[in-house]
Amino acid sequence: MIRSPQNDTEWEAYFELRYNILRAPWGQAKGSEQTTDEAQHQHFAYFDDANQIIGVGRLDQTAPHVGQVRFMAVETNQQGNGIGKAIMDEIEAVCKTKGYLQIILHAREVALQFYQKLGYQMVEPSHLLFGEIQHYLMQKTLYA
Repeated sequence: MIRSPQNDTEWEAYFELRYNILRAPWGQAKGSEQTTDEAQHQHFAYFDDANQIIGVGRLDQTAPHVGQVRFMAVETNQQGNGIGKAIMDEIEAVCKTKGYLQIILHAREVALQFYQKLGYQMVEPSHLLFGEIQHYLMQKTLYA
């Protein structure tokens, strides 16, 4: 099941997964997995059969009719099992209901193939995170 966290325990698990996958391996401080404007964005958590969060993602609106996917993460031992795709499918469905025309994201090099399989096109290299993780701007048009 994919939905937004709904209580303190779920929010803690949501941010813990983001930290463990996206920040901790690079020695980043606890708290670096969050931004000051979290409440302004839409959050997606993939809950397994035991009601544990094993995948997360966030949708931001960056411009009229443009959504940006941020903070995508799946538990390491669950990667490759369709969880990331399920979250992206849900995010895209929400974008369509909101009338978004395009989705953008900044993918780590290791995730390029994943997003390309979902129909995202690489635009250009974007930024280098923590001085070592190259990111690439990717986009997908939802409506012609």
